[in-house]
Amino acid sequence: MKDLFNRFFGGRNAGRSKDEAKQRLKFLLIHDQVDLTPAQLETMKNEILEVIGRYVEIDAASTEFKLEKAEDCIALVSSVPVRRVVERPASAPPTSGTPVPA
Repeated sequence: MKDLFNRFFGGRNAGRSKDEAKQRLKFLLIHDQVDLTPAQLETMKNEILEVIGRYVEIDAASTEFKLEKAEDCIALVSSVPVRRVVERPASAPPTSGTPVPA
């Protein structure tokens, strides 16, 4: 009977809601430690996507960037779906400014 009551009145959703709230809190705490504003994080994301886009065609709408607490540091974790490699002319110099060995 208790299972039936929980099924109709959100007993199972309560656990999921609790997990979502916990994830949001972790997200806020990490962002406070990094000291990046949401605008700065968005600018960084756009710049990273711009660089990646020089080499491959990406699905920008499906990208994900998040900060996660690792063992002793905070990591920027991203998922950038790649559609295909962008054709580049063979004679194009590298864009990084790093000298190419002869």
